[in-house]
Formats: sequence, structure tokens, C-alpha cells
Amino acid sequence: MAANLKEVRNRIKSVISTQQITKAMKMVSAAKLRKAQQAIMQMRPYSNKLNVMMSNIMTFSDGEGAAAFGKATEKKKPLIIIISSDRGLCGAFNANIFKLAFKNIHDEYSEQMKAGNLSFIFIGKKGFEFFRRRVTNCKLIEDHIGLYAENDFEKIVQLAEKIMNEFQAGTYDQVEVYYSRFKNAGTQFSEKEQYLPVAKSEVSKTTDAEKQSKPDYIFEPKQDILLSELIPSILQAQLFKCLLDTHASEHGARMTAMDKATENADAMLDELKINYNKARQEAITKELSEIVGGAAALAG
Repeated sequence: MAANLKEVRNRIKSVISTQQITKAMKMVSAAKLRKAQQAIMQMRPYSNKLNVMMSNIMTFSDGEGAAAFGKATEKKKPLIIIISSDRGLCGAFNANIFKLAFKNIHDEYSEQMKAGNLSFIFIGKKGFEFFRRRVTNCKLIEDHIGLYAENDFEKIVQLAEKIMNEFQAGTYDQVEVYYSRFKNAGTQFSEKEQYLPVAKSEVSKTTDAEKQSKPDYIFEPKQDILLSELIPSILQAQLFKCLLDTHASEHGARMTAMDKATENADAMLDELKINYNKARQEAITKELSEIVGGAAALAG
């Protein structure tokens, strides 16, 4: 019985120690979430407006600057960018991104995988570790584990420029980004976004009697000069927005996961304390019975 009591006491100490860790991680993630949430909320309207403008320009412009990033491709040499966290203990946050990417890759690029023409870039350690073990005959060309933690716009610009240059050179003909879109601390959505070629805006169908209006942009300086600077800048901001979204989603998911873990530790402690009190009461009752039995034997 003493051994049983000692075992329960050790389990109680272990749960209390774990609960202290989960509480601390929750507080750290909550503090980081406020900063990350502010960053993505400030960036998202700006990025969305730029994307709409870029799609319209790519749809109605015939300049070389637009054609360089908007040309239709056969998707024979795709590049997949996976943005994930460097650390775990954030619930199903990473698993949801990997599940979406894994399914789409096998559904859309099975032939490219067999031919060895599917390439990957990883931003975040967890994505690199997951796909390195599960995809074969693919080019795991590089990982940017430190880039996710640093959250540095200048380094994102360098990566975006490299991807755009290789797209123009024909190294890749399709670039997709998989990331997590942040809604609030308890809700995140795994997303796939076509990065290159730039998707054109949908033009509504008209009848013969109706003429589709075409925007008449005035470019200053000349169209090709402006687009050669404007489109890459928008694409850089778009990739940075995906990183900020994933960063905020990670802290929201970890805060929620640690909060649930703390609650589960409370419930486990209550159960262990009840078991401990029962075992202790049984031990006391047994000792009293032995004392009474011994006294009765001496009296007899």
C-alpha cells in the first residue's frame, strides 16, 4: 500500500510540473500572438489590394513586364513552397498544412513526381522533416529553417527574387505556396495559393449586344518599366504575407493547445488526488484493523 501511495504522489508531482510548463508556454504564445496578429492584420488589407490590382493589370495589360509572370504553363516543372513552424506542441497546426499539401501533390503532380520534376522549398523545420521522409524521387532543393523564426522581410525578398528569376529562366513553370491563414486564436485555415504564374482576374461573360469594358490604365513611367518593378514588389509582399499568416496561426494554435493541456492536467490532478485519498484512507483503515486485532489477541 505504501508503494501505491508513493506512486500516486510521484504522478501528482509529475502532472503539476507538466502543468506549470503548459501554463508558461500558453502565456508566452499569448504574448507573441498579440504582436503576430497585429502584423498580419496590418499587412493583409495592403496585400489583398495589391493582389487585386496585379490580377487586373495581368488580365488587361499586354506589356512584357506582365507577360513575364503571367504566361500560361503546362505544369511540367512545379515548385512547391511549404511554410510550417520550427517547433511542435501546437496541436494539428502543422499536420493540417501537410495533409492539404500531400493530398494535392499526389492528386495533381503524380506524373511529375515519377519523372523527378517536382521541387520543394521549405520555410520551417517541421515541413522539411515531414516531407523528407515521405516523398521520394523529388528535389528537396533547400530549406529555410531559420527564416521562419527570424521573420525577416529582407530575406523573404531575396528568396522571392530567386524564385521569380528561376521562373523566368524556365527552371519552374508553376509555383504554389502552402501555408496557414490566420482568423483568430482558435481558428486557422490551411491554404493553397498559386504564386506563379500570376492568376488573372475573372472577366465576366457578355452577350453580343454588350461590350466588356476594359480598364484604360495610364502608366507613368512607361508601362514595361513600371511593371518590371511593380509586379516583383507585389509578389514579394505576397510571400511575406503568407509567412505572417502562418506565424500568427502557429502562436494561436499553440496557445489553444496549451490551454487545453492545462485544463486536462487539472482534471487529471483531481482524479489523482481522489485516488490518493482513497489509498491513504485504505492504509489508515488497515493499520487500525491491525492494531485492534493485536489488542484483542493480547486481551484474550
